[in-house]
Amino acid sequence: MADVKRIATRESYGAALVELGRRDESVVVLDADLAASTKTGMFQKEFPDRHFDCGIAEANMMSIAAGLAAAGKKPFASSFAMFAAGRAYEQVRNSIGYPHLNVKIGATHAGISVGEDGATHQCNEDIALMRSIPGMVVINPADAVEARAAVLAAAEYDGPVYLRFGRLGVPVLFDEATYKFEWGKIVTLREGSDVTIAATGLMVERALQAADMLAAEGVSARVLDVHTIKPIDTETLLRAASETRGIVTAEEHGVIGGLYSAVCETVCGEAPCRVKPVAVMDEFGVSGPALDLLELYGLNAETIAKRARELM
Repeated sequence: MADVKRIATRESYGAALVELGRRDESVVVLDADLAASTKTGMFQKEFPDRHFDCGIAEANMMSIAAGLAAAGKKPFASSFAMFAAGRAYEQVRNSIGYPHLNVKIGATHAGISVGEDGATHQCNEDIALMRSIPGMVVINPADAVEARAAVLAAAEYDGPVYLRFGRLGVPVLFDEATYKFEWGKIVTLREGSDVTIAATGLMVERALQAADMLAAEGVSARVLDVHTIKPIDTETLLRAASETRGIVTAEEHGVIGGLYSAVCETVCGEAPCRVKPVAVMDEFGVSGPALDLLELYGLNAETIAKRARELM
């Protein structure tokens, strides 16, 4: 996929906010002194009166967003995942989740691919934290097309949504003219009968690469794009569990509480099967170039294919 156009999902987030701002005056955007990085600066430029820079005070930003939602606005609160989900967890839980307010959290720079910023900024726990909040929807799009569609869909949903975006450019996998975001539904990218690879975020590209490797060995791999981790598409996962020999999960997140946990929780009671994770294995990250770190932690096609072979 070297020749495929690569766009960071955070870029699509910023553009989608502008699109929403033009069609809905109730949409407001909050940022914590990171508008250039989160790409909410695009919205700020066009709608300066509806963009609020809350400074390096993420907890306060979430409380302000809650107040705006209670007053009838549609706030998108944006920061790095480490701060949006980590530093502001209490406010997200108590001020947004508990009263089930209509706040959308745009969390950028998630996962190990933050790279040189190091362990303090590489949030590999955010999906686990947000999944634990009752009523919180958790979305992790695979590419720019899916990211735009997810933001537009989130704006139509009445309730809290956590949108996870990356810093690193990822290939455009979908055709914007034909792609349709289905709320809570897994996208089947490739059919297969031997093993299932359920991937999310930037790992979807690597899942497709792994499927190609396996196909060369005569192994048929079903590839699933799990863009919505909560609520998860139980029907599609149970069908995969019963129709193939097992599931490999692939995520740029810690092995605890993320996609691997969600898949295991889904299949264990109804269609128990073997599930192998490809994730950050209960450890902190280190500082380094993003692509090198993905290799260092085994977040690549080779590891996915290896786990699939183990299931065979």
